Amino acid sequence: MNEAKSRQIGVMGGTFDPIHYGHLAAAEEAKEAFNLDQVIFVPAGIPPHKDEQQVTSAHHRYLMTLLAIMGNPGFEISRVDLDRKQVTYTVDTLRDLRRLLPECELYFITGADAILEILSWKAADEVLSLAEFIAVTRPGYGLDQLAVALGPLYESFKERIHILTMPPMGISSTDIRERLAKDRSIRYLLPEIVINYIHKEGLYSK
Repeated sequence: MNEAKSRQIGVMGGTFDPIHYGHLAAAEEAKEAFNLDQVIFVPAGIPPHKDEQQVTSAHHRYLMTLLAIMGNPGFEISRVDLDRKQVTYTVDTLRDLRRLLPECELYFITGADAILEILSWKAADEVLSLAEFIAVTRPGYGLDQLAVALGPLYESFKERIHILTMPPMGISSTDIRERLAKDRSIRYLLPEIVINYIHKEGLYSK
């Protein structure tokens, strides 16, 4: 009798300040391309590389992400990083999810630019062992540099890094925040329900 196939779970981490269609499209494309059973969105608690004072509160970022994924049965959200109450690294996220989902295979979805800097991540070798990686290509980044970027880890982990090529969408959270600060339209850049929440809560305005 064959053993049941492990569930394959995508992990989409990020500050999501705010979440936008670029995040959602990458998650959906990864789910389809790699036959994932679910994609879990994990809003960062206290991001290590950003000024905490300049990041929108966890409460708002969690609710915006929740609103954005509503209606897609293939998407879920987790508070593992938000509830940690301390600076969060990818290795912490994956350790927690591995503990919560011991029978699942994890696929961490991130940008190709981030993969090229993975050796600078905390406990990089452990990170690569805890999950497989889906690297979403972005303009200006080529994964032909992967062997150089991973150095001595390349041979051990090259089979655990997968490429997902997507057409550029030209949407960023930074641009959305700047548009809102200048009272410019953000329509069609993120879900209408999230736009309504942003305006209701007065987020990102001067």
